Amino acid sequence: MKNSMDSLRAINIGGFNVTMPHKVAVLDYVDSSDKIVEMVGAANTVNNEDGKFYAYNTDVVGFIEPLHQRKIDLNGYEVLILGAGGAARAVVVALSQEKGISKINIVNRNIDRSTNLANVINKLGLRANIISHDDIQKIAFRSNLIVNTTPLGMKNEESLIKSSSISKESIVYDIVYRPIETKLLENAKTVGAQVVYGYEMLLEQAIASFKIWFRMDPPIESMKKVLFGMFGEPI
Repeated sequence: MKNSMDSLRAINIGGFNVTMPHKVAVLDYVDSSDKIVEMVGAANTVNNEDGKFYAYNTDVVGFIEPLHQRKIDLNGYEVLILGAGGAARAVVVALSQEKGISKINIVNRNIDRSTNLANVINKLGLRANIISHDDIQKIAFRSNLIVNTTPLGMKNEESLIKSSSISKESIVYDIVYRPIETKLLENAKTVGAQVVYGYEMLLEQAIASFKIWFRMDPPIESMKKVLFGMFGEPI
């Protein structure tokens, strides 16, 4: 990665995005990071500011903005997060800035990652609970917000959560954006639960990155046309 970063410095690039699996490693090669990056421990956006590379994380605002647009009040919510990687960390940082989250339940096969995420959640002032796969269905049904931060669904795999384990009162958010409608979202729509699509987070984090690079509002409709093609936004 060092060679790549040295090359980008050499051509005096204005800015760039960083994707998995480099969001953590890139922090060793930048000159400074903002507060959100320090909280998440990962960056997805780098800006060249007077010859210095500054790291930002727009995944946090990218995640929460679709919920804000729906005017969802998270006060008292019990949250279930599938996964415990970098994306999950961005999600919990976003949730920590909201008022009144009751509890965040974590399910992940790697217990060390789950423990690390739970520690992050506790440090952010929220209450964390690590649950086993055997309890997923029970916890899912009582959860107000279910968030998938794993790649599961990208290959159209079956969801970890059955439709019968989703309450129609819940909000189900899958950050996977291809395919647009994952099996998890299909299961949620089957019971009438509200869904949030992964492409919404993708678009919002891109908007935030654009503003960092160019200090102006982006052409959002043009961005949507690139994302969705001639048929437009699916919802």
